[in-house]
Amino acid sequence: MKYSISFKPSASNDIESLPVGISQRILTDIEKLKYNPRPVGCRKIIGSKNDWRIRIGDYRVLYEVDDTDHGIRIFRIKHRKEAYR
Repeated sequence: MKYSISFKPSASNDIESLPVGISQRILTDIEKLKYNPRPVGCRKIIGSKNDWRIRIGDYRVLYEVDDTDHGIRIFRIKHRKEAYR
C-alpha cells in the first residue's frame, strides 16, 4: 500500500534552508517512505506512539506514521546535533 506524505510548515522551512545537494538527497529518501514507511535502519522515537526517524548522512528526518489513513507527516529535518532539541 502506498502512503501519502505531508510536510509540517516547520519541516518545509528546514528543507529549504539546506544546501541544494543535501536537500535533494533527503527528498529522494523521503519519497522512498511512500512504499516502506519503516525502512531498514529507521528507529522509533522513545516516548512517542507513532514517531520515527531516519538517518540521512548527518541529518535526521523525524516523521509520524498513520497506518489507518496511510499517511506520513514529516515534522522535522535537522542536523543530528539539533534534531532532538
